[in-house]
Amino acid sequence: MDKIKCTHILVEKQSQALAILERLKNGEKFAELAKTLSLDTGSGKRGGDLGYFGRGRMVKPFEAAAFKLAVGQTSEPVKTEFGYHIIKRLA
Repeated sequence: MDKIKCTHILVEKQSQALAILERLKNGEKFAELAKTLSLDTGSGKRGGDLGYFGRGRMVKPFEAAAFKLAVGQTSEPVKTEFGYHIIKRLA
């Protein structure tokens, strides 16, 4: 498993990340929330899509969480120097 494909939403505070997780549980679409709420505007306009990446491309906490996810699974908030990420593994 060299490369995985993920999408993410980046926010400033853990409370915001937790609120987004609630909205996802209630059926809101990940891509729509990424477009409107993610601080990562590059991936945000693509619905949070980061494409395929291998190890060593992302900051450590993000990479560790992303590679642990099963396909289709969404992470709890992951703190990095950029803020709090919600990561969903696509492939």
